[in-house]
Amino acid sequence: MIRNLPVKQLAHGDLTIEGYSRAAVQTYWRIPELKLGFDLGAQPWDFMGTSTWFISHTHLDHVAALPVYIARRRMMKMEPPTIYLPAHAMKPVQHLLRAFSQLDRGRLPCELLPVEAGDEIALSRETVVTAHGTQHTLPSLAYIVWERRNKLKEQYLDLPGEQIRDLRLSGVEITEERRVPILGYLGDSAPAGLDRSPELYRTRILIAEMTFVAPAHRKDKIHKHGHMHLDDFVERRLRFENERIIATHFSTRYSSRQIRAFVEQAIPDMLDNRLHLWL
Repeated sequence: MIRNLPVKQLAHGDLTIEGYSRAAVQTYWRIPELKLGFDLGAQPWDFMGTSTWFISHTHLDHVAALPVYIARRRMMKMEPPTIYLPAHAMKPVQHLLRAFSQLDRGRLPCELLPVEAGDEIALSRETVVTAHGTQHTLPSLAYIVWERRNKLKEQYLDLPGEQIRDLRLSGVEITEERRVPILGYLGDSAPAGLDRSPELYRTRILIAEMTFVAPAHRKDKIHKHGHMHLDDFVERRLRFENERIIATHFSTRYSSRQIRAFVEQAIPDMLDNRLHLWL
């Protein structure tokens, strides 16, 4: 398989996180088991088989490869992909794809679907994605993937099987939907975007930006431009209930060695070894 872009991989439980992110360069993530991905700032060749994508916002390092991805799937005779993106971006993206189609002299077939904060997208009987507003320099969304199951209501747990059957046949609703937040993707955001969606702190896996890490970099300016600082994680360490926290989207101002040194100095225990630096 052709690997024309950097891709890192991390397995946690029954999920595999793949991708790469660097601020102002490129951001792309996918979770093969869930058959979905987040952002298309670039498009590794072997990500082409994933047909459902959620775009957090339309800065080029998160969306520049959208036409390339669609064109490659058409070239390989794959079904048109489904792209969820912030509602405000629908018309500009449609215009962009039409322009590229004229330049390329080829069709760019896809299903573009608008998403707003508060929307809920059912991908299957077992999987639901919810959209949450973040705080960035343009409209931006975070996404949470939920696993949902119908479970027997608590008041019926001790009943024998025959009685449960009779209740069900009589039309009584004996089950209720229960959801577990299995993965959260913050995208680009100041800490307020994380705080206003506390469910993100409870996802099994959280992918969150940590664009700045140096103590000398001013947090007020960083927050104004819709990003997070290492200190924001330190201040919120007691709120993170996640099993795994992936810190990513680091500024190109820092080398990998510098990032690791700053983070390990500020968080020596790496949040009880739950914090993973995507370097």
